[in-house]
Amino acid sequence: MTTGFFFHSECEGHITPEKHPEASTRLSVIFDHLDRPEYKDLKRIEATAATIETLNLAHDKDYIQYVLDNVPSEGHFSLDDDTYLSKGSVLAALRGVGATCQAIDHIMDGRLDNAFCAIRPPGHHAEPDRAMGFCLFNNAAIGALYARTTHFCHRVAIIDFDVHHGNGTQTIVGRNKGLFYASTHQSPLFPGTGHLNDTGDGVIVNAPLAAGSGGRAFRMAFETRIFPELEKFNPDFIIISAGFDAHVMDPLADLRLEDDDFFWVTDEIMKLAKKYCKGRVVSCLEGGYNQNILGQSVATHISALMQ
Repeated sequence: MTTGFFFHSECEGHITPEKHPEASTRLSVIFDHLDRPEYKDLKRIEATAATIETLNLAHDKDYIQYVLDNVPSEGHFSLDDDTYLSKGSVLAALRGVGATCQAIDHIMDGRLDNAFCAIRPPGHHAEPDRAMGFCLFNNAAIGALYARTTHFCHRVAIIDFDVHHGNGTQTIVGRNKGLFYASTHQSPLFPGTGHLNDTGDGVIVNAPLAAGSGGRAFRMAFETRIFPELEKFNPDFIIISAGFDAHVMDPLADLRLEDDDFFWVTDEIMKLAKKYCKGRVVSCLEGGYNQNILGQSVATHISALMQ
């Protein structure tokens, strides 16, 4: 199994205010863990930058221009209460979207079996017309639309196990037939979306979980609700929104998952990907804000991709 690891130093150039949870050092702790011998076979690839046209697959032109027009020469520009632009933010975001699309290209042409994109800012809260929840552009949703338009993958699934619901991804999938979005997330919790009976033009499968649910409830949600619907969908490609803020030690939520749960869900997704879409999986980093455990959680996830 050949697993790609996409990254770019410009993703560390998105600088958030002091003590903001979504800090550039989130990436350095991941890199440190992947220096271990068991990850020597990862194919490390420097990400290219996406074009503005690629952003427009999921985002309104006026919103994209608004972001571009407000990049500060120093300090920060606030897009909402917790989402900021710094001088390097757009360059970072373009590398994040570019990594996602480049990984799809490499998998579709047979150079890789699957891939993980160590990118920031995260994306799944970004709506078509606004930033939200630390997110500028929706990496996973853009990737899904890119796979469909560029590689003619008619059915693209996004699986999101971040502790927060990906409201932006659901909005975009809800507007596009041929896409699938499934999410486990703590509820009630920011952003307050992701209800059990949500529907759209694309397939939407939400599995909200109460605070304190733990790994057993998490796994049951996938086994009884999400995976049966994913099998019905019969995907041509799977994108993972890989958030690790559901970990028991994460400060922003309380689902109480362990690294074994992240390994389990990744392994199960890979089994279905091998059955339905030749193992084609791209995973994009979303949340995870305890830097003492984030690197290990991501390494565990990548171990399951590499099997």
